[in-house]
This record gives sequence, structure tokens and C-alpha cells, in this order.
Amino acid sequence: MNCLYYLAPTLVTTHQVFNDLHAAGIKDFFLHVVTKDEAGLKQEHIHSSNYLETRDLVRDGLIGAAFGAAGGLIAAGLLGWFEPFGPDVPRIVYIIVVVVLTMFGAWVGGLTGIASENRKLQEFHDEIEAGKYLILIYARKNQGFAVKTMMRAKHPDATLVAVDRHFINPFRPVEVETQNP
Repeated sequence: MNCLYYLAPTLVTTHQVFNDLHAAGIKDFFLHVVTKDEAGLKQEHIHSSNYLETRDLVRDGLIGAAFGAAGGLIAAGLLGWFEPFGPDVPRIVYIIVVVVLTMFGAWVGGLTGIASENRKLQEFHDEIEAGKYLILIYARKNQGFAVKTMMRAKHPDATLVAVDRHFINPFRPVEVETQNP
């Protein structure tokens, strides 16, 4: 599934885009908007983006979990090497140390991620702050061409600014479009 990023100048344009996408068979679940004007979206019954789209929760949580797992493996290795509790410590204790430190790392990473903007959206930060609307359209690969064609024909003021081949992968950067195809 591809995520198409369109930048719309006004709320009216955004609402018209949503109506046309609904007519083309795209459901609300696959449409989200990132903007400063959350009240306007709510008033127009347009789906706003969620924390997974606007915050780096997943990416930083995974990084934190990796650091926690590494720390847990080091701690378990040191416990096994120095044997501060004696030589008869069950293996489950070492596993618990690794799991607890991994979960702690994921928690700290998640807290860090919820406080920072999603790296995939940083490219469009200035436009969003200027009052524009970033429309995220999740289209199946066979729908992508039809959506682009419809947007080009009916909404030339909404610009295709990027395509994300796998929005779910938090480590893959978006492919920023240089022109509106």
C-alpha cells in the first residue's frame, strides 16, 4: 500500500478532495489530514491524522527497545560472569533481565518519540505551520494511478508532494516529488 502526500491550500479544497476520493471508492479509514486547523477538520467531518502518523512513537520506540535489549544482554552477561547471586541462578532470571530492560528501552523511546514530530513529515513542517493541509491518501498499488489521475484532473491546486511506498516502515524515508506528475 502506498501513501500519497498531497498538499492542499485551503480547507474548502481539502473537503472537495475528500468528497471526490469517496466517490472514487477510497474509504475514510484510508484518508487523513495533517494540519494546524484541527477544529476546521472536525467541523467539516474530515479525518485528522493520528499519533502514529504525526509523532515518531514507533520509530523511537523501536530504537529504544534495541538499546534496551543491548543493555539487557550486557547486564545478563555481567550477571553470569560475576555471579553476584551465586552459581545456581536459573536461566529465567537472565531472560527476565533482558526482557525488562528491552521493555524499559521501548518505553523511554516511546516517550521520546511522542514528544517529537514524525521524521517523514518534517519536510512539510513549514507548509503545515503556514496553514496548509497535508492529505495522506493510503491507496493500494492498483488504485494509485487512478487517484493521481483524478487529483490531477479535478484538483490542480492540490500538489502531490511525496509518495511513501511503505508508511508502516518508520525507517524508510519518503520519496519527495519534484514536480506534480
